[in-house]
Amino acid sequence: DEYAEHLREMLVPILPYSGFLWLFRVLLVVALLVHAYAAFTLWSRANSARPQRYAVKSAAKGAARSKMMRWGGITLLTWLIFHLVQFTIAKVNFNGAFSAEALKIDGHASTGMLVVASFKLWWVVLIYLIALVALGMHLFHGVWSGAQTLGWTNSARSRKLAHTVAHLVAAVVVIGFAVPPLAILAGLVTGK
Repeated sequence: DEYAEHLREMLVPILPYSGFLWLFRVLLVVALLVHAYAAFTLWSRANSARPQRYAVKSAAKGAARSKMMRWGGITLLTWLIFHLVQFTIAKVNFNGAFSAEALKIDGHASTGMLVVASFKLWWVVLIYLIALVALGMHLFHGVWSGAQTLGWTNSARSRKLAHTVAHLVAAVVVIGFAVPPLAILAGLVTGK
């Protein structure tokens, strides 16, 4: 709850209360739209470059990951909507074991307690873990493709390094975001 409040108070008095948070949200939405537009444009160009499919398909090593980008992106967008509805827009408590009163601290609604109540449910944690797998694949592909685009994969050694960095970035982000829900589900974090 302190972190959530800190985000609302950031850059006050330069910006109004919650001003930074809304500015950041708008920036994230713009970045998401630009990313989706770029992905769609790239996919569209690739399809129009060769409108007739190959007679014989030879699967490249990274073809499965590349094809998963579209579905991974849709999975992430679906999860993002779920996440925003659950924790920001409607603040939905799926856990009947936690009353509205139990989700309050000192009489005020607690985002932290809502997070704890939500991640006490195995199926909510599963939704988050599925989204994290999609995010990991998305990040791996993005870092790897970025390294290729920048010409950082011209030798066997640089390809191996780029591959390692892509795996490392994906693993750090996925593990970092998986720890809180798993810790709550395991009972290591209880709230209040």
